[in-house]
Amino acid sequence: METRRFGRSGHRSSIAIFGGAAFHPLIDAAEAEEALDLALAAGVNHYDFAAGYGNGMAETRLGPWLERHREQVFVGTKTVQRAYAAAWAEINRSLALLRCEPMDLAQIHGVVDDDELDAATAADGALKAMCRARDEGLTRFIGITGHGLQAPRLFCEALECFDFDSVLFPINPVLFGIADYRRHAERLLARCQERDVGVMAIKSIAKGPWGDRDKRWHTWYEPWETQDRIQQGVNFALSQPGVSGIPMAGETRLLPLVLQAAEDFTPLSLPEQESLIAASAGMEAIFA
Repeated sequence: METRRFGRSGHRSSIAIFGGAAFHPLIDAAEAEEALDLALAAGVNHYDFAAGYGNGMAETRLGPWLERHREQVFVGTKTVQRAYAAAWAEINRSLALLRCEPMDLAQIHGVVDDDELDAATAADGALKAMCRARDEGLTRFIGITGHGLQAPRLFCEALECFDFDSVLFPINPVLFGIADYRRHAERLLARCQERDVGVMAIKSIAKGPWGDRDKRWHTWYEPWETQDRIQQGVNFALSQPGVSGIPMAGETRLLPLVLQAAEDFTPLSLPEQESLIAASAGMEAIFA
């Protein structure tokens, strides 16, 4: 599988990243190990988790496996806490569950608006805990993540407040069909390249909100589920300048399809990208 330099970390990350959101609460230890082994065998060497995934169980599932494979992979986790004390406690809990010290990347997770960014970067906010963790050798790098239509704009501002090592935000043709979103996303990607910031692109295979349809997957949005449509989404996200990799969707049953798409990744020309954006016109974005 192709690897790309993950910003200033210098790590050559696989373009497919194992997204820990796939470990929903019903995943047992055996299923989790099977998915992790499958990804590793396919060449995945970057694993991105969060304290809250799987109602707090995802890190528990990863820990025993990571203990055996720590030297082979880059691992990050996240906290949704915004205050210093709570974030510091959660970072230490994650380290204990993951059985690794240091972790490679600690991230402020799920920043969706200006108030949350202000709280996290305040004098007594989560960023202070991240910096302490880095200073004390508990993590090597610090990142920020978010969903929603404001993410690219917010992270441009966040990079003015602090020199984050990585960002994670959504990229897909539907979102790039929204003029403001695309403008801010392209501005953010350019800034990340200038500053050597690693970029992970989530929601690459998101189709739209579930609406009234029955949920066939353990994802809060409806994903594309055929190989050709997944390939299109993966190709589009990985063709954006500066993107290091794509975390898989929050569903282990889709993992083989995403791994195949990463293996078969073909860069899209600008006209091909514009064609996908145009073909997505009228589709509903997953974010209100």
